[in-house]
Amino acid sequence: QVQLVESGGGLVQAGGSLRLSCAASGRTFSTYRMGWFCQAPGKEREFVAGISRTGGMTYYGDSVKGRFTISRDNAKNTVYLQMNSLKPEDTAVYYCAASTGGSYYYAESYGYWGQGTQVTVST
Repeated sequence: QVQLVESGGGLVQAGGSLRLSCAASGRTFSTYRMGWFCQAPGKEREFVAGISRTGGMTYYGDSVKGRFTISRDNAKNTVYLQMNSLKPEDTAVYYCAASTGGSYYYAESYGYWGQGTQVTVST
């Protein structure tokens, strides 16, 4: 079992940056693949980024490629999402999730979720 707590969300102007953090506790963090998803009002939860257990492989949704970077620090039990060149359409609640296997891209692969952190990008 793992518990996940996101932080770092907030209000930012278009073109700005934010860094989200997700702190994990419980079972050994390095045994989990990690992912970030977002959900805007009235929309389905959408894959943002994923990272392998060691951090050697990363995966991104098409809408964030080249702008967002996922990373992890297994010594600190934390996964990060660096968000640059933010756009108003990035406005959503961002969720951190942990997976023991399956596709990085599908929410169904992740068995553990944080409570989410709100990101709002103004024009």
